[in-house]
Amino acid sequence: MPVRILGIDHVVLRVADMERALRFYCDVLDCAEERRVERIGLVQLRAGRSLIDLIEALRDADDPLAEGARNMDHFALRIEPFDEAALRVHLEAHGVEIGETVERYGAEGTGPSVYIRDPDGNTVELKGPAKGQGRSP
Repeated sequence: MPVRILGIDHVVLRVADMERALRFYCDVLDCAEERRVERIGLVQLRAGRSLIDLIEALRDADDPLAEGARNMDHFALRIEPFDEAALRVHLEAHGVEIGETVERYGAEGTGPSVYIRDPDGNTVELKGPAKGQGRSP
């Protein structure tokens, strides 16, 4: 089987007020800020072995999420192994379109990942092992 889920790597939430969200997740739930990606307005919080990523919700008319107001951007599943060829064959056999493999930061550090969509249109990131960067679980 080309996909074996080890757990949730991270969840990305769109928030209306970044400071309010940071106070809640850090002060109330005791998460710790791990890093910021200023270019996209992303704040990553350590939540045990996983991450909770916060990004400001866009509010202009061109935002595809403005209508319907979803606040979940995507969630990432840590999988093992990350065999890109086998993964593509498996997903395509099930009629699932698979995005480009890109190195992305996750709960264990930077490693390969791809985006897919579930039947309801939710974005799911399939995240492989870190390549020697970041934190160990």
